[in-house]
Amino acid sequence: MTDATIFAISLGITLLGLVISWGVYRRRGLASGMRGAAWSLVPVAATMTGVTAFFVDLATFSATKWAGAAIAGVAVLLYLTSGVMLARRAGAAPGKPAAGGREEPKAAGKRAPKATKPIQAAGPAADPEMAEIEEILRNRGIK
Repeated sequence: MTDATIFAISLGITLLGLVISWGVYRRRGLASGMRGAAWSLVPVAATMTGVTAFFVDLATFSATKWAGAAIAGVAVLLYLTSGVMLARRAGAAPGKPAAGGREEPKAAGKRAPKATKPIQAAGPAADPEMAEIEEILRNRGIK
């Protein structure tokens, strides 16, 4: 295969990946879309850098190789930034949007929890943890 053919294939894969990343961004948010974009840029960056010969030829200036290195750097930056954003989202309270994320949809048919009454033990020998579990079960209509 010629260099032009390899470049065309990798460019096609990259463009397809970017289109898919756009859809992921629309469905799952910015962080997931950025992560997809980062992985999508890898094929064209690898082609432009000439992966195996890159390190040997890096000392000599080549605009294509330096552009590929810049694209690879952007891909790494997008990937790391999206990882930080996803980690922040994971630490957010349920139902609250995280910084940079969208609010998670609430499950259909799910009720807000009722305010619970103070737990009163049946007697001095009753286990307070069991009383709490029984209260939770009663509030959910199980017991």
